[in-house]
Amino acid sequence: MPHRNSDGRAGPPTPLDLSLLRTFLAVHRAGSFTAAARLLGLAQPTVTAQIRTLEEQLGRELFERQSRGVVPTPVADQLAGRVAAPLDALAAVADPGGLGADRPPEPVHLAGPAELLCTHVLPALAPLVEQGVRLRVGAGLTDDLLAELRAGRHDLVIATSRPRGRTLTWVPLMDEEFVLVAAPAWVERIGTGRVAAEGPAALAEAPLVTYAEDLPIARRYWRHVFGTRLTGQAAVTVPDLRGVLSAVAAGAGITVLPRYLCRAELASGALVPLLSPEDPPINTAYLTQRPGGPDHPHVVLVRERLLQAAPAW
Repeated sequence: MPHRNSDGRAGPPTPLDLSLLRTFLAVHRAGSFTAAARLLGLAQPTVTAQIRTLEEQLGRELFERQSRGVVPTPVADQLAGRVAAPLDALAAVADPGGLGADRPPEPVHLAGPAELLCTHVLPALAPLVEQGVRLRVGAGLTDDLLAELRAGRHDLVIATSRPRGRTLTWVPLMDEEFVLVAAPAWVERIGTGRVAAEGPAALAEAPLVTYAEDLPIARRYWRHVFGTRLTGQAAVTVPDLRGVLSAVAAGAGITVLPRYLCRAELASGALVPLLSPEDPPINTAYLTQRPGGPDHPHVVLVRERLLQAAPAW
C-alpha cells in the first residue's frame, strides 16, 4: 500500500513485516486461523490481529472467513506464491533441522474411507514406516474429511467424489467398480441367469444388506444398470462395507460392493456375482491436498507411494 507524505504525495511503499508474512503463509497453508496458531505457537487472537494488520497495510482482503476456516482470495494466492519460497528458505537457514534437528519429522495426517484404508492403503504404506514416516490415519465421509482438510487437520485425503472449489488440489487415484453379489445359497434360490433375464424383479424377495438406510451404493447400481429407482428398505445396515461383506458372505442376503473389497471372496466362490453388465457402475477416488501446503518430504513420499500402488487395486 503506498505511503503518503505529510504533503499528500505518494511516497515509497511501506515495507511489510516478515512476522506478518510468516503468519499469513501459515494461515494460507493451514486453512484456518486456529490451525495456523497451533503451528506457530501463538494465540488464535494474535494470528487474527496480525492478518487484519497485514490486510490493512495491503488495503486488500486476504481471506474469506467461513464457519470451518478461511478461504484465500486471489490476492492471497498471488501473495503466497511470491513469499512462500523466500520464507521457506529463511526458515531452512534459521533451523536447518526443521523445527529442531533432534526432533522427529511431523506425522503425515491421512484420511479416507475406512475400508480402503484398512484393506489397501495401509498395507501399501507399511514399508514407509521403516524409512521413518510417521502416520496418523483417520476415516470418515468425504464431505466431512474435505472440510477438515481445508481446516488443516489432514495433509492428504482420499475422496470418493471429486472435490469442488479452488482451495484443494486433487489427482485421480483409482476407479472402483461396483458388483452385485450374494452367497452361493442365495444365488441358487434366486436362480442363475434370472437377474439378467428379468432385471430387478428377480431380486424382489432377496434381503438387501447395505451400509446406510438410504442405500446409496445400491441405488446407484439400480439406476445405472437397471435404469430404474430402487425402492424398499434394507434388511441389514452396517456402517462399514467390510461388515456388509461378511454378512452377505454368511448368507444374510444380497448387496452391491466395490470389487476391490470382495475380490478374494469372488475368487474363492464365497461370493458370486448376480450379474455381469457390460457397463458396470464406476466411481473414481481422488487423492486430495491443500495447495501451497508445507513442503513436508514425508507427505511427498506417501503421495507418491499411493499413486504408484493404486493402479493394482
